[in-house]
Amino acid sequence: MRYTGSDWKRSRRLGISLLETGQELKKRPYGPGQHGNSRKRKPSEYGKQLVEKQKLRYTYGVNERQFRRLFLMAVKDKNTVTGLAFIQILESRLDNIVFRAGFARTRRQARQFVNHGHIFVNGKKVDLPSYLTKPGDIVSVAEGSQDLAIIKANLDTLKTAVAYVTTDKEKLSATVDRKPERTEVVQEINEAQIIEFYNRIL
Repeated sequence: MRYTGSDWKRSRRLGISLLETGQELKKRPYGPGQHGNSRKRKPSEYGKQLVEKQKLRYTYGVNERQFRRLFLMAVKDKNTVTGLAFIQILESRLDNIVFRAGFARTRRQARQFVNHGHIFVNGKKVDLPSYLTKPGDIVSVAEGSQDLAIIKANLDTLKTAVAYVTTDKEKLSATVDRKPERTEVVQEINEAQIIEFYNRIL
């Protein structure tokens, strides 16, 4: 079951801006609830690894089954370090590219746009948020959806621009130029901990 609660609460609980805006932690950079600012017990190594996994999984809005499947895909990549390969795969998801392009304000909103048929890849409608794009792919807003005020408003306030995706605001399209470098994404994540977590259970 996909989580539908507050991203702000999750961000405060994990101590990371899941929306990548920093807004969730500005006023109250601690966990939700009346005891959110109280001292907690030092977590175990397993606990630390679990938190890192949850940070990355919640950032991209992926369920546990999909997350594990993508991790195993990264393990099989012999040309890239597993941690980087994993993050690159998550970044290549269509809902993430729609978010990075600025068409959507959040990844959750991006998933809705994809599910509702508003997004095309290389001229063909793709309604699977989990679709994995490749460098060279062109992601665009469907012709019948180009007058949506919400998409135009999102582009006008684009704050998530990245060097590996080029957005054409006039054509409402974006090109996936390349895979991201590790220094360009989710700096607050320690992927080595995630690899250790899965090494324990797989």
